[in-house]
Amino acid sequence: MRELVRNRLKTDATIANARAFLEVQKEFGSFDAYVWRFVGGRPKQNAWKSHKRLPAKTAESDALSKDLQKRGFRFVGSTICYALMQATGMVNDHLFSCFRYRDLSELV
Repeated sequence: MRELVRNRLKTDATIANARAFLEVQKEFGSFDAYVWRFVGGRPKQNAWKSHKRLPAKTAESDALSKDLQKRGFRFVGSTICYALMQATGMVNDHLFSCFRYRDLSELV
């Protein structure tokens, strides 16, 4: 693996993050149970009217980032955490005008 990833810090972080992930699983039962605590267990529903208003990070992603770092995770800044929250459905950032907005807001 070290030949594929040229940045040794990122390679070492991957190993450290895997170990930290297992510790979080052990403490909370699953990583899923851990991360959903940062949005109160339910998807956060936003109603953006323009892409210009979409944030790169939020108070929730700041909190997740800080907690992950405290637990030994590396390369987990707030922007990365917010992207995770969007990708996993913890946050609905579809524009109000998007055809998917209504479907996803009904899940909340």
